[in-house]
Amino acid sequence: MPVYAYRGLNEAGKEQTGLLDADSPKALRVLLKRQGIRIIDHHEEKTKKESLLSLKHRGQTEVDFKRYFARITVSDVALTTRQLATLLRSGITLIDSLQAIVDQIDKENFKSIFAAIKSDVNEGSSMADAMAKHPQVFDELYVSMVRAGEASGALDSVLGRLADFSEAQARLRHKVRSAMLYPAIMLGVGSIIMLIIFVAVIPRITKIFQQVRADLPIQTRILIVMADVVKGYWYLLLPAIAGCVFLFLRWKKSESGRPKWDRFILVAPIFGFVVRLVAIARFSRTLATLLRAGVPVLIALDITKNVLNNSRLAEVVAEAREAIREGESIAAPLRKSGEFPPIVVHMVATGEKSGQLEEMLENVADSYDFQVDQRVSSLTTLIEPILIVTMGVGVGFIVFAVLLPILQLSQHVR
Repeated sequence: MPVYAYRGLNEAGKEQTGLLDADSPKALRVLLKRQGIRIIDHHEEKTKKESLLSLKHRGQTEVDFKRYFARITVSDVALTTRQLATLLRSGITLIDSLQAIVDQIDKENFKSIFAAIKSDVNEGSSMADAMAKHPQVFDELYVSMVRAGEASGALDSVLGRLADFSEAQARLRHKVRSAMLYPAIMLGVGSIIMLIIFVAVIPRITKIFQQVRADLPIQTRILIVMADVVKGYWYLLLPAIAGCVFLFLRWKKSESGRPKWDRFILVAPIFGFVVRLVAIARFSRTLATLLRAGVPVLIALDITKNVLNNSRLAEVVAEAREAIREGESIAAPLRKSGEFPPIVVHMVATGEKSGQLEEMLENVADSYDFQVDQRVSSLTTLIEPILIVTMGVGVGFIVFAVLLPILQLSQHVR
C-alpha cells in the first residue's frame, strides 16, 4: 500500500503533517477527512523513512523518528485496550471511541493502525476483522476475544478482560527480565575484566618470567597459554563463538531441535521450575480469559496452544483438545502427560465437574503468578552468590598462577 506524506489543517485550524497508508490520493483525503483534517498538500513516498527525510528537508516540521519507528509493546496494547474499554463502557459509540484512541496515541505507527481500523469499521467491517489485518500487533487470541465480544454484545467487558490479561503478561515479562538484568550485568563486567587481564596484564608478566628463565608451575603455564590464545587468535575466537551461538539458535528452532530443547528447559537445573511455572500461569490465564469471553472451548484450546512458546506443553494442550472433541475431559490428558502438577490437574477436573472451569483456571493463574514472583526473587538471590563465587574462583586462579612463580623465585634468591 502506498505511503503518503501530507500537510493539512485540523479542526482547531492548526497545521498538521504526517504519514498515512492509503490506496490512492482519494482514499487519503477520505481517511484524513474522517480524522477532521482538511488536506492542503500531499505526495506519495516509496517508504516511510523517505517521507520523514523529505519532510525534514523541506523544513515543514521537525519529525521525531521515534514516534514513527518505535516498537509497539505489550504495554502499549494493554493501555490502549483499557482506554477503549472505558470509552465504550461510558456509552460512547465505537467509531467515536476509536477516533478518541487515534487522537490519544503518540506513536505514529500505532496511530496509523488504529486509524485504519476506524476506517474499516466505519465502512461496515467488524472490529475483529479490522484488527486481524494487523497480526503484528493483534494476535489470534486478541482477535478471537474481540470477535466473541462483538457477537455477545459485551465488547466493553471483553476488552476489559483483554486489558487485564495483557497487563498481567506485561508484569510477568517485566519480573523475569528484571531478575535476569543484574546477573547479566555482573557476567558482562566479569567477562570484560577477565579479557583485560588476559590481553594486557598476563603478557607483561610473561615477559618478566621469560627474562629470568625460571621453571614455571603448571598453573602458570596454563594461564600463559590461555592468554596467548586470547591475544593471538581473538580474530578466530570471536567468529567461532558467534558461529556456535548461531548454530545453537538454528538447532533450537529446527523441527528436530525444538522438541528436545523444550523438554530439556522444563527440567533444567535452577531455571527449569521457573519456566514451568511461567508456562502453566500463561496456560491458565489465557484459557480462562478466552472462556470468560465466550470463545468456544475447542477454539480456546487451539489459541492457548499457540501462545505457550513450548512445543512439549503445546503438544499436551493439543491432546486435551482432541480429548474434548471425543467427549472426554481436559484433565485426563494433563494428568497423563506428567507435565502439569497434580494440584493443577485436580483444580481443572473440579472446575469441569462443577461448571466453574474459568474460575478455577483464574485461581490457578493467580497462584502461579504469585509463585513466579517468589521464585524469581529466590532465583536472583541464588544466582548472585553463584556468579560471585565463579568469578572469585577465576580471579583466584589467576592470582595464584601469577604469585606462585614469584614466591618460588624469591625462595631461590634467598
